[in-house]
Amino acid sequence: MIEAIGLTKRYGEKAAVNDLSFTVRAGQVTGFLGPNGAGKSTTLRMLLGLDRPTSGTALIDGRPYASLTRPLHTVGALLDASAFHPGRSARSHLRAIALSNGIGAARVDTVLDEVGLSSVAGRRAGGFSLGMKQRLGIAAALLGDPQLLIFDEPVNGLDPEGVHWIRTLMRDLAARGRTVFVSSHLMSEMQYTADHLVIVGRGRLIADKPLSDLIDSAAGTHLTIRTLPARRGELAAALEALDARVETRADDALAVRGTTPQEAGLLAHHRGIPLTELSIQRSTLEDAYMALTDDAVEYRAKEAV
Repeated sequence: MIEAIGLTKRYGEKAAVNDLSFTVRAGQVTGFLGPNGAGKSTTLRMLLGLDRPTSGTALIDGRPYASLTRPLHTVGALLDASAFHPGRSARSHLRAIALSNGIGAARVDTVLDEVGLSSVAGRRAGGFSLGMKQRLGIAAALLGDPQLLIFDEPVNGLDPEGVHWIRTLMRDLAARGRTVFVSSHLMSEMQYTADHLVIVGRGRLIADKPLSDLIDSAAGTHLTIRTLPARRGELAAALEALDARVETRADDALAVRGTTPQEAGLLAHHRGIPLTELSIQRSTLEDAYMALTDDAVEYRAKEAV
């Protein structure tokens, strides 16, 4: 389990992280989301003992990271895919890390195979593509076969096959009871991968809830209903009489909340109102995220006109 308890990190007068508390539990993939400048990277660095909190506590399995004698056996992390000596081979890089944590050399070859780098294990890592560097960083995180894993933008630079692989890997790790905490800007990937989400903005907690609950509560689901223009008003009034919330969109379709497709379809049938469309529009994580973080965006580009 990963715990942040009242974490605060100040740089002069600016609070990069402000009284942040959350728990990342085992057996699920927890996504860590927020706009640029929200404090995500600073939080991850405090969890891993790379930055000292101004106040508050960061715990890995109930202990500060600095108290772990062989940390890779407890937690594996990918924060910077380029954190290696460019002149070393992939195998030599991993062997040096393994030696520092009492991990046998055989484990190096195991993780190289697991991330798909066995065929280039003898090549200098400095010549790797961005995607290959990501795989090497993930291999380093897996070296100690840890119970907790922290990934910062793990799909960065990966091709579609690689994206599918890391998504499957994270979900498999969680299914085996591991704690998986992943920071990402890719909403579509988080919607495919995460079970639970922690969202921050301007250093503060915005949301901490299951993915499905967050989508439903922040943006919801609605029906799109189309009928003949002459019957649209009648249908809207009938739906509102059932306590549904009806909005006429700019494209003349009705956006309806508070009723089911079955109820809406039967209502139209009984009144003899022909429908040309009756569909469910499910909100996405991106919809929910944008609604939740709108006031927390620090760097906003000017919209095109």
